[in-house]
Amino acid sequence: MTRYGPMFGPDVTFLGVERCDIGEPGTYADADVVIVGAPFDGGTTNRPGTRFGPSAIRQACYLEHDGSRPSLALRTDGLRDLKVYDAGDVEMFSGDVERALGALEEAVAAVAAAGAIPVVLGGDHSITLPDAKGVARHHGYGRVSMVHFDAHADTGEIEFGSLYGHGLPMRRLIESGAIRGDRFLQIGLRGYWPGPAVLDWMAEQRMRSYEMSEIVARGVDECLTEAFGIAVDECEGVFLSVDIDVVDPGMAPGTGTPSRAA
Repeated sequence: MTRYGPMFGPDVTFLGVERCDIGEPGTYADADVVIVGAPFDGGTTNRPGTRFGPSAIRQACYLEHDGSRPSLALRTDGLRDLKVYDAGDVEMFSGDVERALGALEEAVAAVAAAGAIPVVLGGDHSITLPDAKGVARHHGYGRVSMVHFDAHADTGEIEFGSLYGHGLPMRRLIESGAIRGDRFLQIGLRGYWPGPAVLDWMAEQRMRSYEMSEIVARGVDECLTEAFGIAVDECEGVFLSVDIDVVDPGMAPGTGTPSRAA
């Protein structure tokens, strides 16, 4: 795996951080965080276009970080307090799903094995399967929990005859043993999917879903505190997965599967 650079758009790094090569561990041996692009939308069933996501994020935030952007809330500056590298994009082609997802898993596993946190820029949500499996290969299957922000559960059984797609990765992760069902926390579910059979399967796995109705009733702080309390119990690490459709489409209309927040 050599550094492929961006598959779409100019070769810029996120906030001007240093480049590294996934295939050369020495280039990120001192990393706390490695950014990996996953330009893939071969798993979407609605609007495509997320293959351009990593490039769009980098182009929107390409100016070199100069220390003038600390968090006022936390009084920290992530790019000064942590050593961050950008590994460019994994070579992923939408016409070869298994090969593309396999390449991403190898890249994420390499970053995790180096002791760094992989931050993966997608890409449709099918990339969660190789991302989380790559981390679990380092920490141990069943030793990583999942906190999943999404409007949809993504626990479908099959889509258009395929086991891989943006509505399926969470089921595949639990079936593989990479993530325990009772350490799988979902935040923001709403709408009209999944149906009763899938909901029954989720209950059998002891997944915990915080639907928007519960979040509105209890408050987001209380729900998140409870969720992360479960996530850190008996686990070596927490995998955080964010699907942009968890945001109300009035604020983020570019998602492939928009769903009104409340």
